[in-house]
Amino acid sequence: MSVLAIGLNHRTAPLELLERLSAPHGNLPKTLGRLDELPNVDETVVLSTCNRLEVYAWAEKFHSAYEHIYDHLAEQASVAAVEMSDSVYSLYGSDAVRHLYAVVSGLDSVVLGEAEIQGQVKRAWQTAEAAGTAGGNLNPLFRQALGVGRRVRAETQVGRELTSVPEAAVALASDCLGGFAGRRIAVLGAGEMGGGMAKAIAPVRGAELVLASRSWQRAQELALMLGARAVHLDELAAELVGADVLFTSTAASSLVMDFDELDKVMAERGGRELLVVDIAVPRDVDPAAGALDGLRLCDMSDVRSFAAANGGHTEAETRRAWAIVGAEAERHGDQAAGRDVAPLISEFRRRICDISQAEFERFDARLASLDAEQRRAVEALVHGIVNKVLHEPTVRLKEAAPDGGSEQLAGALRELFDI
Repeated sequence: MSVLAIGLNHRTAPLELLERLSAPHGNLPKTLGRLDELPNVDETVVLSTCNRLEVYAWAEKFHSAYEHIYDHLAEQASVAAVEMSDSVYSLYGSDAVRHLYAVVSGLDSVVLGEAEIQGQVKRAWQTAEAAGTAGGNLNPLFRQALGVGRRVRAETQVGRELTSVPEAAVALASDCLGGFAGRRIAVLGAGEMGGGMAKAIAPVRGAELVLASRSWQRAQELALMLGARAVHLDELAAELVGADVLFTSTAASSLVMDFDELDKVMAERGGRELLVVDIAVPRDVDPAAGALDGLRLCDMSDVRSFAAANGGHTEAETRRAWAIVGAEAERHGDQAAGRDVAPLISEFRRRICDISQAEFERFDARLASLDAEQRRAVEALVHGIVNKVLHEPTVRLKEAAPDGGSEQLAGALRELFDI
């Protein structure tokens, strides 16, 4: 048994498919419960963000577990399984561990080294723990993964410039507009992503920041904290008539701003251009609105391209980060291999010691003439021979474990001694 990772992300799947697979955080316990009932799946953690959906499972049989999880993802997206085949990746054992370490370190993110993924992985793990689907196998793995992420950020420069998707979205808009000074900027959404964009804009001098949210209370609280102005959601369209840019990211499962609403806004702007940056997955803004005269619509695909071109990371720093991930994954493999053979070695030694003890008891009557000192000498002799016999196979098993060569030796030992 080992860890299996199966999923889709921004590198492998189109935005439209990621939208269909997006799982609101509140639905995760139900999803985890369904996955936990699948055959050959013992533990599960689901990582669902705007740019990836991944299932980490402790699997008894790789192929069976993979097929059941794959079918579940296809059912969740309401697509034929064959339609996802080019977008889904699966990794097993050490490859899955290395992938998780890279994800939590931000090396597989839209923005290289992004900070948010660390918290997202932690929440995914804690949700699985609370649901009872992460236990003695996945818990230590995710605990170690978070430590690897912290080490990468502490020991390299990765993630020191653009550090998040909201920050990249704001930088993209600033680049398009030539700066925010004198601009009216509207932000829809007061959660992690929407609030992140608002916080990135707030320090800019000369910009007017207007906040809207599906929750009026959250909009007010964020506006108060940032020195911005909060408006009700139904007032946002009127604000857009005089705005220069709209940033949006809510957790809505359907469109928040449709084509007709934005068509009316553009008709009232007198030909002035409006930039809309929508980083929600699923999208908040109807993609068809990008065809409206004067409206420039950017989504996660555009942010991804901008971040790749403007991340500011050197190749050397990226290599250093990957080296840390590789070394930590190898160390995890060595530890896991050692844990796997430890019970077998313990049982092997117990079995041989039981045999020697049984032989002592069988010859007890013949040893009755020995005094206590002589009896201890015989026992010491036998135990010494047993330990010497056990030493070599024990050492060989421990040495072979980290290289993956212990499986054949372990199989032979189980067969020979009926362990």
